[in-house]
Amino acid sequence: MTAREVDGDGESSAGKRTASRSVDVAVVGAGTAGCYAAATIASEGYDVLVLERKTREEAGHIACGDALKGAGEFPDAIPRSKLDRAMTNTEVDHGRFELPEHDTVLEIPVPGELAVIDRWEYGRAIIEGADEAGAEFCYDTVVQDVIQDGNRVTGLKARRKGEPLTVEAGITIDGAGALSILQDKADLADTTFDTNVTYSQFCSAYREIVHVEQEVEWKDALVFKPTKRAAGYLWYFPRTGTEINAGLGFQMNEEPMELVEDLKRDLRERPEFEGARVTDKLGAALPTRRPYDSAVAPGFMAVGDAAGHVNPTTGGGIAGAAYAGEYAGEQAIRAIESGDTGEAALWDYNERVMDHYGGRYAALDVYNVMATAVDVSDLTSLLVSLPGENLAEALYSGSTDFGLKLKLKAAIGSFGHWGTILDFYRTKRLADELLDHYERYPDRPSALAGWQRERDAIMDRIYETTGAEAKY
Repeated sequence: MTAREVDGDGESSAGKRTASRSVDVAVVGAGTAGCYAAATIASEGYDVLVLERKTREEAGHIACGDALKGAGEFPDAIPRSKLDRAMTNTEVDHGRFELPEHDTVLEIPVPGELAVIDRWEYGRAIIEGADEAGAEFCYDTVVQDVIQDGNRVTGLKARRKGEPLTVEAGITIDGAGALSILQDKADLADTTFDTNVTYSQFCSAYREIVHVEQEVEWKDALVFKPTKRAAGYLWYFPRTGTEINAGLGFQMNEEPMELVEDLKRDLRERPEFEGARVTDKLGAALPTRRPYDSAVAPGFMAVGDAAGHVNPTTGGGIAGAAYAGEYAGEQAIRAIESGDTGEAALWDYNERVMDHYGGRYAALDVYNVMATAVDVSDLTSLLVSLPGENLAEALYSGSTDFGLKLKLKAAIGSFGHWGTILDFYRTKRLADELLDHYERYPDRPSALAGWQRERDAIMDRIYETTGAEAKY
């Protein structure tokens, strides 16, 4: 691909052996967070190696809904103009919620700039951007273990095309996605790194790229439709008027094939998909949880999906991952230059994430918690009763304001489901309280435990109000 790609014979074009490498920073995963971290660091002249399990040709090809919130807001490490070729539909401006049980469709405005992208083309673009910034890529490489000196991560053990590869690194950045193996292998017990992570806090996603003959009438909308169980939803996101990303997301505790059949059944029943052809099928896991309380340990940072940097109500994570990569990259530079890669030296990365979107995502997760204790019928009635602009705010900002007039309107519109409405308003107040608490995220590792105790007390009240089982 480039002069900085490791060649298949075990040598880089610069003549370095790949059996053992020593770099300033090792980045695992050539996704959004990994590429932005690598580009940020490499552009300052540091030696960055990106380890990617896929081949050079397949790199960047991942399962994704392709909807991009905040399409105009990306860090500068990779020029925004480089991404333009992947922005296939910039006309989308609202969400379309189909609620068959109520025989209605809600048209919900979405704040900010939206786009639907070709995710593989986007993946190629960000890899090119990181490469042009000076990062080196090592494809066909499966990371198998971390190397530690006490609780400090000092590198990685991997296999590239079956051959062993050892990488020593001043800092290792985990951009390996949801349920990353690095976090399973590393001993993080004596660090602040968040280990309160379970399988149930993640969901699975499956999508197909579907081509239709006639343009869909909702080519300017992101279409959502609940499955028959509250654990999942279907989506139809138009890359163009005739190329649709059709998929679904569901909690890990559901049977995947049953829910995939829900998608296939819906595709068969929708007249706009008659005679359609499918060109690509992929599945993946993603976090539907709050961001990690701390995503740093000595010599180690996690970014993007690997640190829970995803909007838990929509599954959107591209823009957040880009900024997480930039913040981690800038913090890695400061740590390397100071000669200190300990937790305290990396802590500002946590603070920047929490200040930018971490607290908002944690507040949004409160509504996920509530949804686990609400019947599907009650949940859809709640959606129907809420004014569209307030629902949009709740989905994307984690908070919204409801005056007396809107409360009365919601109550009238949800006759027979007033208990759910009351629980929602009580939950909303607690979500706002949680958001305020995240604004007081600590400025040093030693203060984290006290902050967590106060946060957990708020969460206990959320569980009590919603009747949901504890998620964390």
